[in-house]
Amino acid sequence: MKKQKVANVIFKYFFLMAFITFLTIYFSQATGYYEYEQYKKKELTEEQIKKFEQDINEGKEIDVESYLKPAKNFENKISNASLAISDTIGKYMIKGIEFVFGGIGKLIEE
Repeated sequence: MKKQKVANVIFKYFFLMAFITFLTIYFSQATGYYEYEQYKKKELTEEQIKKFEQDINEGKEIDVESYLKPAKNFENKISNASLAISDTIGKYMIKGIEFVFGGIGKLIEE
């Protein structure tokens, strides 16, 4: 009986967290947060284009890298390990699926 109560409590907390996550994502979409972030990126790009054109008109030396925003690097040990695990799982899943469908193919041919 206690195991069932523990499972119910865990399920309730999991469901509550999933619901809170859903509400957060829903309201961020409904309030236009994503669109605003995209608008800010567009404005930054337009500002960089204007700066580039102004530098050309003034005859300054042009370096493309000075107009580009550096990309964020999200690489760390955990993401690298997760990627390695995912690649390994994918490789063995492909082998397993090929084995199963190869066996089914042999059964059908006979």
